[in-house]
Amino acid sequence: ALAVTPAYLKEVKLIDEVPGTEGDIALLLKMALERAVFLPFGLLVDKWRWGVFTGEIKPENYNQAWWDLVKKYQGLKPAGARTEADFDPGAKYHIPGNVPYARYFLAHIYEFQFYRAFCKQHGYSGPLHRCTFYGDKAVGKRLNDMMAMGSSRPWPDALETATGERQLDAGAVLEYFAPLKVWLDEQNKGQPVGW
Repeated sequence: ALAVTPAYLKEVKLIDEVPGTEGDIALLLKMALERAVFLPFGLLVDKWRWGVFTGEIKPENYNQAWWDLVKKYQGLKPAGARTEADFDPGAKYHIPGNVPYARYFLAHIYEFQFYRAFCKQHGYSGPLHRCTFYGDKAVGKRLNDMMAMGSSRPWPDALETATGERQLDAGAVLEYFAPLKVWLDEQNKGQPVGW
């Protein structure tokens, strides 16, 4: 989905011209609200679960521990008073369903890592958020080669097949949103940062 850029839309004849960079910040803000803001939540769900499983988070502190993590990672607090009679973590299906959540957190990082690697393989050298590799058969082959492995190989082998890298690298997320960070830094100059 990251490769569905204005250049892609022009290539498939859904638009006549690729717009200039004037709309990039709006696009990046939208993408950040869809992808980047998920990362702290994606992390805290399993941080809470792991704390419960290790015994670090005790039953008498389940709800408080949840809100402590929400504050630490998301900078949010509950709209009203919460007590241990409440069980706010249970509002996320994955908690009562005992479904690991790290896979969603990691998928959001891998998505950008794959995208950056495919853009490099395609020979693209501009701002990452404007890249499309539509129609690149070599990129498609690398993706197919990785997918054909299924679960027969360790994940670093599959990652290397597609990207040439063997380690998870969140740097692609930072690279993708770099223009937005520059803009936000300028907008927030002189403002207190943090919560």
